Amino acid sequence: MILLALAFYLFAFVAVASGVMVISSRNPVHSVLFLILAFFNGAGLFVLMGAEFLAMILVLVYVGAVAVLFLFVVMMLDINYVEMRKGFLQYLPVGGLIGLILLVELTFVAGAWVAAPAAVASIPIAPPEQVHNTRALGNVIYTDYIYLFQAAGLVLLVAMVGAIVLTLRQREGVRRQSIAGQIGRKRADSIELKDVPRGSGV
Repeated sequence: MILLALAFYLFAFVAVASGVMVISSRNPVHSVLFLILAFFNGAGLFVLMGAEFLAMILVLVYVGAVAVLFLFVVMMLDINYVEMRKGFLQYLPVGGLIGLILLVELTFVAGAWVAAPAAVASIPIAPPEQVHNTRALGNVIYTDYIYLFQAAGLVLLVAMVGAIVLTLRQREGVRRQSIAGQIGRKRADSIELKDVPRGSGV
């Protein structure tokens, strides 16, 4: 139990500290790196609670979506790619620190798995005769909270459309298709008859 308490306090402290650094960091690249660290520590807390499905979803979905978030941030801030590549070394200390913290946490988890198997066995797991947590989560979401779940989906859809609209730039001199102009086009506007004399060119 002591090992589980230490793991909980470690994951919780790093997650809270990462969240504070996300909102206090002025550099968007640093904020994204701290956000990834917060997601990994949140996944560790879910594993300690016995919700391994939520942990994997948090890592696969949200950490993967951070790349899209970073892409939109770069597009909206109009960052010069040449200067960003030149300044790669200034991001190396922060990235190395976050990587070191993740390495220490993974080493701690692996060491606990080997050194104290009784503590790992005390993690709450559903008995075989009961419903596993993935199915139980689906039952709760799609029965008790179906309307809230659909509302969250609509909010995410609006956020996605808003991000696309904000990053869309209209360039001058680019010809675009006008569907209304094509539909409203008349025969006299598109066809012109020429009376060509016989034996001469157009």
